[in-house]
Amino acid sequence: MLRLAVQSKGRLFDDTMKLLEEADIKISRGKRSLLVKAANFPLEVIYLRDDDIPHSVATGVADIGIVGENELAERHEAADIAARLGFSKCRLSLAVPAGADYKGPEWLDGKRIATSYPNILQRYIDGIRAKAEIYVITGSVEISPGIGLADAIFDIVSSGSTLVSNNLKEVETVMESEAVLIANRKLDQAKRKTLADLLFRINAVRDAEGKKYVRMNAPKDKLDQIISVLPGLKSPTVIPLADKEWCCVHTVLDEDRFWEIIGKLKEMGAQGILVTPIEKMIM
Repeated sequence: MLRLAVQSKGRLFDDTMKLLEEADIKISRGKRSLLVKAANFPLEVIYLRDDDIPHSVATGVADIGIVGENELAERHEAADIAARLGFSKCRLSLAVPAGADYKGPEWLDGKRIATSYPNILQRYIDGIRAKAEIYVITGSVEISPGIGLADAIFDIVSSGSTLVSNNLKEVETVMESEAVLIANRKLDQAKRKTLADLLFRINAVRDAEGKKYVRMNAPKDKLDQIISVLPGLKSPTVIPLADKEWCCVHTVLDEDRFWEIIGKLKEMGAQGILVTPIEKMIM
């Protein structure tokens, strides 16, 4: 049985539960206890604070965990990243008052910086050889300059709207972060096998993201031209039709180029274009 540590609440919890559900791993989301077993996979989920997950995985309390990469970097625990999951993306950035005459990191020399991530910030400060005072604060870090607690802040940024509302401007991005699946370095062979099975399912879900399965009827005299604009995984599938002048073409398209390519296909004579979502994709 593999034990997975998951954030007990918040956006990362919601995204993690959605991923497990899409991987067909059934976890009860009713009355929640600290430890819940999956109904159809050798996995149990333990719910923890996000900042406790790296230590729990490193020490073997949990075998694996899903946590923000920023938390792993801040705690600096001995756990390996088994997979990057592509959700809960953010960045750790420095921000200063909007009116500050900021021209580069040297501005930070002698300044007081408020943060909930002192270890990452200290490594950055050491790297630029500045001398700044780090003021550790939990909660609403962004209000610190406005009430005189600090000259600048170092905090998580997603859209940047919170900075703007507090009259701050983002000046340096120190780290990009996303949800990662981390693993204990001393998993036995049986648990490594279960982890591989879990990663297989997760990858099948992730590989299907942003993909559409497309079927169309195409005139045979335009088939080569149509195939040339299809950026499929491999060669598209071509099936003959009762009308010998036509065939059916099956392929997979990335959603970000979907309408561009569909427009070209219609110009080339493709008809009866049918588009369906892809739930999972085995590469």
